Amino acid sequence: MQNLLPEPPATRLPADAEADKALAEAAATGSEQAFKAVAARFPSYSAAWAPLAAAALAADEPVTAYAYARTGYHRGLDALRRNGWKGHGPVPWSHEPNQGFLRCLHALSQAAASIGEADEAARCAQFLRDSDPAAADALT
Repeated sequence: MQNLLPEPPATRLPADAEADKALAEAAATGSEQAFKAVAARFPSYSAAWAPLAAAALAADEPVTAYAYARTGYHRGLDALRRNGWKGHGPVPWSHEPNQGFLRCLHALSQAAASIGEADEAARCAQFLRDSDPAAADALT
């Protein structure tokens, strides 16, 4: 059966050149402190929270990862809503400014699973796949 209802348009977050530059500089150092400084300077920028969550997961600190990922996820939801997202529809992985939110969503799923929040882990994994299957494929 064919769906006759149109899918909502894809949401593409705007780029933030200043935050992108600060994040690239932090990534060049690889320093956790540098990533924390970017998150403190640009707290609404999900891409700053994603590497902190990933590093905490890698260090087997799931509660810390959960906190970082949840912060980036919620700040990303705020940004998506400000840019026309109505709670559903594509959030393309191919659009680089969306990747911070999608990385936080993935990390939140992993951290939730690590602390025994199976329902949330599954919900986040499905949300990631619903946002863009390419994101789920790239991150898993």
